[in-house]
Amino acid sequence: MMNRNNLEKKFIDEMASFVGIVSMKLPKDVEDKLRELSEKETNPLAKTIYETMKKNQELAWEMKRPSCQDTGVLQFFCEVGEEFPFKAKLEELLREATYKATMETPLRHNSVETFQEYNTGKNIGKGTPTVFTKIVQGSSAKIYTYMAGGGCSLPGAGVTLMPGEGYEAVVKFILDRMTSYGLNACPPLLVGVGIGTSIETAAMNSKLALMKKVGEHSEDERARDLEKRLEDGINKIGIGPQGFGGENSVMGVNIVNTARHPSVLSVALNVGCWSHRRGAILLDEEMNYEILSHEGIKL
Repeated sequence: MMNRNNLEKKFIDEMASFVGIVSMKLPKDVEDKLRELSEKETNPLAKTIYETMKKNQELAWEMKRPSCQDTGVLQFFCEVGEEFPFKAKLEELLREATYKATMETPLRHNSVETFQEYNTGKNIGKGTPTVFTKIVQGSSAKIYTYMAGGGCSLPGAGVTLMPGEGYEAVVKFILDRMTSYGLNACPPLLVGVGIGTSIETAAMNSKLALMKKVGEHSEDERARDLEKRLEDGINKIGIGPQGFGGENSVMGVNIVNTARHPSVLSVALNVGCWSHRRGAILLDEEMNYEILSHEGIKL
């Protein structure tokens, strides 16, 4: 068994390499959905845009460069086993991995210190990258790596409604925002909707919704029905790829909901752009890895 220092170095090296891969290559579910939407599209301009997206992805992987100039703020959503060796140091090690990836991939520098107004040049700063941790049973760690871009999920929106307004108000809020927010977020989009008891729980739920695979629907029958209705409704707006019009504006709608106080109904909206740079990796206690989001990829 490796000593602790060597295990830490292995973790940092593997995560830095994985972040670089996420910046260059889309997960399989997103690639498959973009291909499906391209084949279904009949609008000539929209079809040309899809062909350009495909070429962009091919060149990014061939040239080993990020597929979008905005490599975002790194966000990590971690399900960490109670016996995983680095659960107490996870944020520190992910910061180091982010810096290493920034220098080696390279990634654009996107961490600006608030009020001080300077770019750290490292993609790390006060609270960045953001690391969210949930402790689970076992000795492994599943880490979702996400590049939250300045045009897609970072400008998310949320509101707390009165329950008397009903779920119709949830739909109205989302469709109203999509006519402007969705246009600027580089569609077709993966739409993440979070519903909960307060604005921060709804916001977190909406980000977790973006970690779900395209086509992975809610287990709740009513939520699943709302996902489909929202997908149909947003598509009918006709935003299309890159906002130039088309038959499909979204890759899908995912809802994550939690229980709420009887007096409030909070909802939040986040979207992933067409270049939805999200990855999932599973690490055991020896830092052996399995990439869950991308097929045939090795670090």
